[in-house]
Amino acid sequence: MSERKEFRDLAPPERAHEAIAELDLTPDTETVPLAEARGRVLAERLDAALDVPGFDRASVDGYAVRAEDTFGADEADPERVELVGEVHAGEVPNVTVGPGQCAEISTGAVVPEGADAVVMVERTDREGETVLIRTSLAPGDRIMFAGADVAAGERALGPGTEITAREIGLLSALGVDEVPVRGRPIVGIVSTGDELVRPGDPLESEAGQIYDVNSYTVAAGVAEAGGEPELYPHAGDNREQMERVLRKAADECDLVLSSGSTSASAVDVIYRVIEEQGELLLHGVAVKPGKPMLVGTLDDSAYVGLPGYPVSALTIFRTFVAPAIRRAAGKPEPAGATITGQMAVEERYTEGRLRYMPAGLVTDGDGKTLVYPVDKGSGATTSLVEADGVVAVDPDTEYLGAGEAVEVQLFSPDVRPPTVFGVGEDDPALARLLDRVDRPRYLGQGSRPGLRRLRNGVADIAVTSAPKPDRLEVDQLAMWRREWGLVVPEGNPDGVTGLASLVDDELAFVNRTSDSGLRTSLSEAMAALADERGVDRHDLVEAVDGFDRAVRAHESPARRVRAGKADIGLGLEATAEQLGLGFVPVGTETVRLLAAPDRADKPGVQQLEEAVHSGGDVFISLAGYKTGDKA
Repeated sequence: MSERKEFRDLAPPERAHEAIAELDLTPDTETVPLAEARGRVLAERLDAALDVPGFDRASVDGYAVRAEDTFGADEADPERVELVGEVHAGEVPNVTVGPGQCAEISTGAVVPEGADAVVMVERTDREGETVLIRTSLAPGDRIMFAGADVAAGERALGPGTEITAREIGLLSALGVDEVPVRGRPIVGIVSTGDELVRPGDPLESEAGQIYDVNSYTVAAGVAEAGGEPELYPHAGDNREQMERVLRKAADECDLVLSSGSTSASAVDVIYRVIEEQGELLLHGVAVKPGKPMLVGTLDDSAYVGLPGYPVSALTIFRTFVAPAIRRAAGKPEPAGATITGQMAVEERYTEGRLRYMPAGLVTDGDGKTLVYPVDKGSGATTSLVEADGVVAVDPDTEYLGAGEAVEVQLFSPDVRPPTVFGVGEDDPALARLLDRVDRPRYLGQGSRPGLRRLRNGVADIAVTSAPKPDRLEVDQLAMWRREWGLVVPEGNPDGVTGLASLVDDELAFVNRTSDSGLRTSLSEAMAALADERGVDRHDLVEAVDGFDRAVRAHESPARRVRAGKADIGLGLEATAEQLGLGFVPVGTETVRLLAAPDRADKPGVQQLEEAVHSGGDVFISLAGYKTGDKA
């Protein structure tokens, strides 16, 4: 049996920041075409090589004149001058303006010799070849002189300037077609582990395979920070294969990031590769999530090992690695990347190390920002999109109290709380209705969690098939009904007739979790059948092969039936029809849309309420669904 390498002497987070700061990620300067310069960072000062404009330019349509010829002119007593020619933008003037003369001129055209002012056409009249000027002018009026915008030799842009559309415009005016920019650090990304499969390739769940989330998640984070991500083939837990991929990435990149294979286990050998082929600066950090972080060098490249779980990997990347990439690329820290709010619920923590708690945002009825923990565990990928940022919880903090002010480090500066936040039943009709609401957030966790989140003040709304609770003050905004029962293979080959078949026949069953309203409806129906037969409910449930074999989502039991992994699944008629399966009805559920009274007037809540009441087309399109009354 191989010896496990345990994490001893975990480094403090400050040391991890220092270790990464010591790595050399700075790429060489590049020269890029102007058309590709947007978003890049200027590497050196650029001085103007010419005047902008390079000539005295008319700033309005009108007439180029000698200012002294207009002295004393006004609306009642205009000065009369002779029209001797015209000048258009983009052409060399072929006229000279003498005393008592003028030339018609277009905006942007070169002011002809002899003229020192331009009068707006609106302040003139024309009588044949004579122009009547009805205002007095001073020399230079409505003329942009050569170099007035940018003078030759003037500092145009400084190093470190991020090039946006505005800078592109200035560089274009200066005639610059190539721009010296800071290089983007090339970051090689290697996901490790025998269980990983690239998205798009066949997946064998029975063998414990999972899709490679980290490669694409971290690559997007690298690009957001200003780096150039390079994806490498994922490496298994084989030492030789891992070393080969890592060294290839190190040879081609400024920084190599790996995820997985940094925990202390017999198959996680990556730290040995770094230790023997490079320099290991740090292994293990006192943070949660992300304890198994690794920092070092490999050949001539910097190296950081991220945890394997997606939430852990992204949190550690954003906290420790992204700032280093931004520095190397010359990018500033994003503005507005934090927000202060109040904890919606109490959160306890007693592990004694810095915790980056994934957190979501919601507003109460008064528009105040509330913060709630989003923690399904480091392996839950949905936490990546359900969380808006993280709250740094100090090691000596045992709990965060409800109402306590906390600072959320946002995942991106443009994060905003959802217009409506709901928790409850995983319902196909609701999923379609939410598409008609601006920026909703909904967690299909079941009726019980929905009511619990509504009770503790986190959620705006709950969608539940449980009876309306007597002790919870809520507003019922809408309701609908759905047919539920037993999902069977197409054609019902086992002749399932109802719950009796579930109990009496030796058929494999897949249930829903206890938080689901369907599970509650099934339990009530089983209790009724037990009473009808005069037997104990517990004995009846024990007769079902798989009553405790539970899955979370509404389609999951039906999908197992379709895959041949079960004979019967608990589900909805709509699900059975959508997946081309048979259905044996058992009962009808009432689904209620409930709102916290102080949040019923939130625009997002009202928008959802309207979507339900006007969503007849949705209910008609789903088998077994019927709309209900509001009350």
